[in-house]
Parts: sequence; C-alpha cells; structure tokens
Amino acid sequence: MNSSTSQPDASPHWGEAQLWQWQGLQCHWQVLGDAEAPAVVLLHGFGTSSGHWRHTAAPLAAAGWCVFGLDLIGFGASSQPGLRRGRALDNRLWARQVQAFAAQVVQQPVVLVGHSLGGLVALSCAVFAPRWVRAVVAAPLADPSLLRAPRRPGRRAPWLRRLWRAVVTLLCRLLPLELIVPLLARSPLLELGIQLAYSSPVLGDRQLRRLIARPALRPTAVRSLRAMSTAMALRPWQATARALLPRLQQPLLLIWGAADRLVPLEVSGQCQALQPGSELAVLPHCGHCPHDEAPDPFNRLLLRWLTRTFG
Repeated sequence: MNSSTSQPDASPHWGEAQLWQWQGLQCHWQVLGDAEAPAVVLLHGFGTSSGHWRHTAAPLAAAGWCVFGLDLIGFGASSQPGLRRGRALDNRLWARQVQAFAAQVVQQPVVLVGHSLGGLVALSCAVFAPRWVRAVVAAPLADPSLLRAPRRPGRRAPWLRRLWRAVVTLLCRLLPLELIVPLLARSPLLELGIQLAYSSPVLGDRQLRRLIARPALRPTAVRSLRAMSTAMALRPWQATARALLPRLQQPLLLIWGAADRLVPLEVSGQCQALQPGSELAVLPHCGHCPHDEAPDPFNRLLLRWLTRTFG
C-alpha cells in the first residue's frame, strides 16, 4: 500500500453518510473507498465525531483500505440517550456498538483506529469481541485508570459500593449541565477548551468548532452527557484500560503527541508495561489530536505500520 498526504481543506463530510439502527438507537456513519478492500473503522474521541478524521480517511482509502467512520452513541449525529436501567453508556456499550457495526454493516473483521476515548473503545472491542478485530491503533489511549496508582483496588463492601453509586449519581444529577453545556458551546470558552487539545494554534478553525459545538447544542445532548458521565464513573475495574491491556491479543500501535497536555506522554509507558507487545510512535511538537494536528506524518506512520503488519 502506498502512503498518501492529506489535503488542507479536507471536509468533516469526507465519505458517503448513512444511518444504521442498533438496539433502537440511530447510528450515523461514513464510508469511503472500495467496498471489497480490507476495512478500517475510525473511532473519534470525547466530544467529537467521525468528522474529526477529516484528514485521515482519504489517504487511507487511497492506500487501498475501505474506511468507515462511526459516530459513537451519544456523539455526533448518533442518538443521544439518557440514563436507562440495564444500559450503561460507557466503553462496554460502545464496544458492543462497534462489534455489531463490524458484523452487520462492514461484515468482516476490521482494524480499529481510535482517538482518545475512541482508543479505549477500540481496546474494549478487541478484548470483548476478538474475532471481529484484526488490530488496534490508539492515538492516544485515554482512561482515568491509567492516571491512578498502578494497582487493582480491593473489592469494596456492598454498602460502600451502594454509597459510591448514590453519591456519583446525585452529583451528576445536580450539576447544572442544562446551563453549562449550551453556554459553553456558544461562547469563546469552547475554542479555548479545544486549544488545550492542540499544541499549534487552532482558534481560527471554524470547521473544527462547528464539529464540536453542533452536537452539544442538540436538545438531547445534556441528558446523554449526564448518562455517560455517571456510567464511566461507575464502571467496574474489569472495564478499565488497566485491566483490558494485558488481555489484548491483537497487534497494538500507540501514537502519542509529545506535547499532549490532556493525556501526558508518560501514560504511554504504563500502556506498554501492561501490554509489552505494543509499539509506540511519538509525534514531536504535537498535542492530544495528532491525527488532526499533524495529519501528514500521522498518516505516513499509520500506513507504514498497517503495511508492515498486514503486508
């Protein structure tokens, strides 16, 4: 496969957009490339959508891959459900969504490339549904468990678990998200927040701002944010990256920005300690979004690894 450079004016609408119904939820996805080619599924990070892969999809398709981009439940143009008994909106549900997408839509095992939260979802899907995942690329891998002390916590007493669940649920309900989220999405504070994820200036990137602001202004955005905040805080230890990494059997590539302020480069060392077979590539002068901030070196690196891994 030959590498390809990205275009500076790449659009977030980089492929043919379609909708897919899964468990009563609407899922938005894009596709670009030859339907007979091997498949790669791009998984976005927190607060973004498949459009954030605006600089990656075309080079991958040009190199001979069929490229899919999926909006995870709660993000982008996919459904934004609220709290519901029996359906925790965390990386386990997103992993099931990706597995079903590979089985029902792509209809073949896939390479998963995830940014930040998408990296955690890719890892989760690879562990929980290994027959549908050929390899994982996490650029980078984000999970609060990797920022805590490297040990498995002891099992809490039942009363303490119930208390913790009640406290987390109450706090998530009391947060005035109905005021905060729309205000943030419409104010210059959003651009400052976006800038934290980048090392180079992006304050004038209107396309990037719209990509993040539009889903946040949907009337169902707040309930979904509340649901995922609660679920991610209450997930069991077995669903954390610290527990999942040692169980991964597929090839793993970690891509990190050297100047990542949100998930520091030091975290990559913990990932490699937990999964010694993984490979790490570091992009200098780059922040938390290497695929969007340094697309040309990112794409060349990714394509070289895919070629070396799959021939």
